[in-house]
Amino acid sequence: MTLEPAGAARPISLARPLRVADLRRAAAEIRVDISGPVRDRLRRSRDHLRRVLGDEDRPVYGATTGFGALVGFAGRDAEADQCDNTLAHLGAGQGPDVDPAVSRAAMLVRVWSLAQGVSGVSVRVVEGLAAMLATTFAPAMPRLGSVGASGDLIPLAYATQALRGRGWAYLDGRRTPAGQALERAGLTPLVLDGRDALALVNGTSLTIAATAVALDGIRRAHRAAQLLSCLLVDLLGCEPGQFLHPRLLAAYGHPGAVDVAGRMRGHLAGAVPSGDRPLQEAYSIRCTPQLLGAAEDALRYVDGVVAADLRGVSDNPLFFPDEDLVLHGGNFFGQPAAFAADVLATVAAQLGNLVERQLDLLVDPARNGGLPPMLAAGPGRQHGLQGAQLAATAMVAEIRRAATPASMQSLPTNLHNQDVVPFGTQAALRAADQAGLLRLACGTLAVGLRQAAHVGARRPTAPGCAAALDRLVEVVPAIDPDRPLDADVVRAADLLDLLTEQPEAPAEPVN
Repeated sequence: MTLEPAGAARPISLARPLRVADLRRAAAEIRVDISGPVRDRLRRSRDHLRRVLGDEDRPVYGATTGFGALVGFAGRDAEADQCDNTLAHLGAGQGPDVDPAVSRAAMLVRVWSLAQGVSGVSVRVVEGLAAMLATTFAPAMPRLGSVGASGDLIPLAYATQALRGRGWAYLDGRRTPAGQALERAGLTPLVLDGRDALALVNGTSLTIAATAVALDGIRRAHRAAQLLSCLLVDLLGCEPGQFLHPRLLAAYGHPGAVDVAGRMRGHLAGAVPSGDRPLQEAYSIRCTPQLLGAAEDALRYVDGVVAADLRGVSDNPLFFPDEDLVLHGGNFFGQPAAFAADVLATVAAQLGNLVERQLDLLVDPARNGGLPPMLAAGPGRQHGLQGAQLAATAMVAEIRRAATPASMQSLPTNLHNQDVVPFGTQAALRAADQAGLLRLACGTLAVGLRQAAHVGARRPTAPGCAAALDRLVEVVPAIDPDRPLDADVVRAADLLDLLTEQPEAPAEPVN
């Protein structure tokens, strides 16, 4: 996940829907604006909770009861004890920590949901989360523990404990005891009652954040694959006027393919075919608009799911003061994100397949127009892309291995209270991992394209492709003689992020 520096950047408002770009910014210090109207609705919701709790005939899940399958039993009498009652039994997570950038993104999603004024939390909870996000503090969350239903209970319980000064956290990227991290960051440990504690854990904020992070990364890789495909076409002297022709794609009938082909024609504007390529190229060239177009259509579906999740409230129960309602339901059920993250996994796998096959074509003298095998400057004495291709193949195999859908793996738990579960957290974190690997696979292909230019490929004839190659030449030296390429792949991936950066959309109006 790309970090954005803090400083003079505009604050993130809790009075408008979040966007994926906001979650990207949350990897570093951000200012979160708690406006007067936000505070007013928080106070109204909190006052409503107090009135409801004063009525002995109105049970409120988690405030007067036990949790999960034990809802039929009374909770603890003291509010502070009920907070511990919420959190203590959830300290059962295992596995490595979630990426701190994703952890902070989850905290931004959680504070936005709570700030909508239907969770009954105290103002100090929202203020505490906003203060945390203004520092480099990131709660340490275990990767394993959530099934994406009834909220991301275990990971968010660890985050809540860290905000209380218990457990572990990251500060300036270093894992440290949470109490010390709070003190060094100038933060005050949160003091919570039972409702505050339950509201902090009873939402799918980690699932939503990880899905959004994965979407952001895979969209970037999708744009990079379009650019790299065009650079491959131009370097080899292919004829794009056939397989990218607007009439051809209009007849295909899929809007994503039409739009992708239009962007590819823009990259290739001015390209002159060499005239010595076959009439029909391999599918990894000829079918790129159809493949990348299908990915575009799938990503648009995920765009819609993520946008809905980022403007929705994930919690239970919900409080509606104006109607004097306390509604118990399932708004913590992360099925939409689970389906969306599984779609992202499928898209990542096929994008990885495309990039890997294009790299294979590029290093093969039988298909690359007579360039040396492995693009080696002196085959035998040097080996060019041989090691890098092996690594790319391993990365793509890992992406494919992990692409089995998680959202169909429902496994009953919690005395069959949670008898169907989405497993969205696993799907989302897996998709975020795939996005990172796909980014490096694209970087490897970029290094190969740069090397092709060094060992005999023609200079691109399309100005856009020539400019992209020139930027690659600036950051990746020619492989002559051989050298380790791991750092070059990362630099190339960083450059692709810059070359394919999309302008941020304007904020949605607040109703």
